[in-house]
Amino acid sequence: MMSFNYPMFLWALTALAIPIIIHLFNFRKTTKVYFSNIKFLKQVKQETTQKRKLKKYLVLASRLLFLFFLVLAFAQPFFPAREQLSSQRNITIYLDNSFSMSAPVEGKIRALDAGVSFVREIVELFPPETRFKLLTNDFAPFSNSFKSGSEIIDQLSQVRHSPISRTLDEITRRIGESGSTVFWVSDFQKSTLGNEIVIDSTWQLRLVPVEYDKLSNVFVDSVFLDNPFVIGGEKNSVRVRLRNEGPRTLDGLVTRLAINGVQAATTSVTIQPNSFVETSFDLSGSLLGYNEAVFSFSDFPVSFDNEFYFTLNYSGKLRVIEIKPEATTTFIEKVYGNRQLFDFRSYSVKNIDYSLLDGADLVVVNGLNKIESSLNAALESYSNKGSLLVVSGAQPDLDSYKKLLRLSDLKKVEKTEMEELDRPDFRNPFFENVFEEKTSALAMPRAKRMLDWGVDRSAILRFKNGTPYLSRFGNTFVMASPLEKGATDFFNNALFVPVMYRIASTGKKAESKPYFYLSSSLVTVATDSLVGEEPAKLIGQQELVPSQRRMGDKLLLEIPRFSVSQGFYHVTHRRDTLDLVAFNLDKKESLLGHFSAEEIKISLGGGDHISIFKASSTETFSNEIKDRYLGTPVWKYALILALFFLLAEVLLIRFLK
Repeated sequence: MMSFNYPMFLWALTALAIPIIIHLFNFRKTTKVYFSNIKFLKQVKQETTQKRKLKKYLVLASRLLFLFFLVLAFAQPFFPAREQLSSQRNITIYLDNSFSMSAPVEGKIRALDAGVSFVREIVELFPPETRFKLLTNDFAPFSNSFKSGSEIIDQLSQVRHSPISRTLDEITRRIGESGSTVFWVSDFQKSTLGNEIVIDSTWQLRLVPVEYDKLSNVFVDSVFLDNPFVIGGEKNSVRVRLRNEGPRTLDGLVTRLAINGVQAATTSVTIQPNSFVETSFDLSGSLLGYNEAVFSFSDFPVSFDNEFYFTLNYSGKLRVIEIKPEATTTFIEKVYGNRQLFDFRSYSVKNIDYSLLDGADLVVVNGLNKIESSLNAALESYSNKGSLLVVSGAQPDLDSYKKLLRLSDLKKVEKTEMEELDRPDFRNPFFENVFEEKTSALAMPRAKRMLDWGVDRSAILRFKNGTPYLSRFGNTFVMASPLEKGATDFFNNALFVPVMYRIASTGKKAESKPYFYLSSSLVTVATDSLVGEEPAKLIGQQELVPSQRRMGDKLLLEIPRFSVSQGFYHVTHRRDTLDLVAFNLDKKESLLGHFSAEEIKISLGGGDHISIFKASSTETFSNEIKDRYLGTPVWKYALILALFFLLAEVLLIRFLK
């Protein structure tokens, strides 16, 4: 039903009586003219009178319609809106500004730019007295109260992409108010919205989907090292797993690895639709200290996840403790004497504090004939904290060794001659990345067997007859002969140093991950000792002092959610750098699949209080807003019709004879 903004103007319709009165009464005076014969004159007068009457009626109708539509134009008629705002005249607008909104809409503009245009239309089309609250993923203080339309327009110019993704539950809790009209402008990304919820039925929720076509997007799924327990100088490789989320094959995608700002390697990969591919880069053995690594590639049109940050930290020394029978120099001390790589301490079995074992990455029980019960208890307590290497004594006590190693088949060997070891099985994961060249011409050491624990097909080293010389049982390594002259020449062999280094590296605790996501809440840093109460800091793109607590030789940093940006941060205490950590966008943000508006309506509980805008452009969205909330004004059409009938009157008078 049509309504009027100014119905008082309808009183002017009484003016329609004026042309009717004029046409009903002809006020012009007539003059009689006498003719001798009026037979033919009457015939002409009858024909002229009929035409004049038709012309008068048409002109009268044109004048009446002109006045009628002119009055309607001033009364400003409109068709009422299909929906009404809440009585408070307050509107809450949620604008999704996550990085998934950088996808192009119809190949022209970013989804975020389209969303900003929709919000601007909402603000500009509603009456000036309407108040607005603009909410983005940052949950900034600006969104705590309602603002005027001009303030919201200013705020829109400052909206940028945010690394933060919000779930349905987080957004509805943040909006929090019942009985209000809420516009929800988003791409409704499947991977980040979380579980279904039911919203308050007092809300008038308006879903405004920003839709884009299904795109192929490549992103980093994971990064890892071939040998995660790295020590400086050891050959290693970094592996990167790429994921192609989309329907298009990417051929020859060029990838790059930069370390400390210098390009280290490049490679190209081909990724099939909706699949994974893995690429690897060899790392230089000269890397030391803290190293910033960036893996990057060029993938368009979605480019926000084309860089991935991780660290290559070689700063932590391996802590090795040797327990030996006498205070003499041993081959263990010589091999682990590199102070750049190892924090080595050697103790006589008669002079050791067992509490020191807990801080070690590797404990070496070297050449003890008998494992005393107190030492056995300390080593059992140490188990699963690091690695243990047990080197047989010259006269091993079988019972104490069985108790320590828990090998029921363990027995002593009475042979006194030395036997040659067989070539190692380079397929054993223990030897991965240990040797540059895997040659069969490798000279092998010789040794006397003092202990035998039966068949071990996975032995690291074995004699030519197949019996094991060096085996691994979980975190425990067992060597069948003493490391001393007369019992073996293993300590003079080329295998000795790489094997002993690898044993030490297996005990390295993974205290610092190569990367974290922005949603990570806890970062663990290894510390020898922190003096004073001054807190540690995270220094990168911004400086942050997180909540923290100390647990032994570890510092636990509690990172407030989404308080850091992607990139590198140094963990510092006073003037010391404790660690280097890297943060990345959560990979969920790279999964661009999105719900339809109908699916989101169901996820929010459905109901008549939830409606959907199906606008493909700013213009169509503006028209739909006007139709729903402001009604459809028709005064322009009334004015056009008034002018049309005025023109018709002029044409009738001018051309109709």
